[in-house]
Amino acid sequence: MPPNILFLMSDEHRADITGYEGDPTVRTPVLDELARTGVVFRNAYTPSPVCIPGRQALMSGQLPRTCGCELFAQDLPPGHMTFARRFSQYAYYTVAAGKLHHTGLDQMQGWSQRVGSAIQMAPHFIEERDDASFARYTRERSAGKRRELASVKWSDTKEVLRAGVGHSPHIIQDEYACTGARDFIQQYFTDPYYDRQQPERPLLLKVSLNQPHYPYLTTEEKFTYYLNRVEPFRDEPVFDHPFLSQRQVRPGVDASARELRRAVAAYYGMIETIDEMYGSLLAALEQVNQDLDDWIIIYTSDHGEMLGEHGIWEKQKFFEASARVPLIIRWPKSFDGGRIVQENVNLCDLFATLCELCEIPAPADLDSRSLAPLLHGNGEGWRNESVSQFGARNLMIKWDGLKYQYYGEEMPEALFDLERDPSERMNFIDDPRYADILAKFRCRRFELGFGPGAQDGYVNAGYQGRR
Repeated sequence: MPPNILFLMSDEHRADITGYEGDPTVRTPVLDELARTGVVFRNAYTPSPVCIPGRQALMSGQLPRTCGCELFAQDLPPGHMTFARRFSQYAYYTVAAGKLHHTGLDQMQGWSQRVGSAIQMAPHFIEERDDASFARYTRERSAGKRRELASVKWSDTKEVLRAGVGHSPHIIQDEYACTGARDFIQQYFTDPYYDRQQPERPLLLKVSLNQPHYPYLTTEEKFTYYLNRVEPFRDEPVFDHPFLSQRQVRPGVDASARELRRAVAAYYGMIETIDEMYGSLLAALEQVNQDLDDWIIIYTSDHGEMLGEHGIWEKQKFFEASARVPLIIRWPKSFDGGRIVQENVNLCDLFATLCELCEIPAPADLDSRSLAPLLHGNGEGWRNESVSQFGARNLMIKWDGLKYQYYGEEMPEALFDLERDPSERMNFIDDPRYADILAKFRCRRFELGFGPGAQDGYVNAGYQGRR
């Protein structure tokens, strides 16, 4: 039988705050053990450093420009090919527990069953609507009454100031999702009351949590544990760029050093919480006599969190803290664990990877390359590129240790060299030593549909048949 798959996902988990990445303070024994026995991708990047586009790109195996989900409120069209839909076509029972962030007509997007609170549940298709009439109605209703973003979304400063002990809706929804997932596992593999279990059908189970996404709130025990142990970023110079300097919380002006420490402590507490929740899911599988070595287990997050580095908070940036994500893939029956892959990869690559590991044909026109060769220790011929996009005009291309960024015609480009400057404080865009590679980056940018006239002929990233 094809392997079962457990896909674990968090929201806004910066990759370096785990024990296996070397953080000396955070307690993540479950993720550390997955990393010890699995393969860690040290240079994995989100296709978009913001929740909805990043998640739609992950599900579709297509970059935001390809799948048409470039902005926060956009969703995949009904019936779009997602990896859940693909696996459903090949006999898998596909179940999603927790956060998916689909907002359009098709709320299931290939999942056979969803588990979550009422706000996360929806029928497969809602009634069709006339989009032109709907748009006209909403425009008329909102004419003269449009609310500014600041009026509906708290500032990063307020998020920092209210950090501490608490039980946010995100925590409640995560608890609900994990309880539902554990109940599903028991029913699927044992069904102790009716004895109608059907474990002969392969399972794809995705458990997606909201934490450690702000609000920065955690339990009293975790908060007090971390409060005097974490070290907030201090005296961080803000990057001299009109976009990369946005979302500042100024130490000593907007928030005190102690208030910044409280936010970081709460964030650490949430990471420990998700680690515990994932441990409960693994224990639930072992309770029903599942051999975890038979399962493909994946852990990742949709993007990271700046957490005060470079003087800014949240995500949306192409800094490592925001664009790089944790990625672990574990399947001891197929490949050895305990290895670190240094090549640049992308969350879009998981679609083709799962297809190859489970011997399912991958659809055409994906921006997805199978990671299977890297999982087996073979990086020969790998195109060492990862691409990320924020909004309709901001683009990052990473080749080896170089990270090129384009911000439209109105803002300057940026170029980071992580080998020379791992802290990303220097912009090498005008350094003549990079002139040749910069020209190549700009050509690739045009191929990816960015720059005047580039989008007219754009189809996809051109990965089909290439690694």
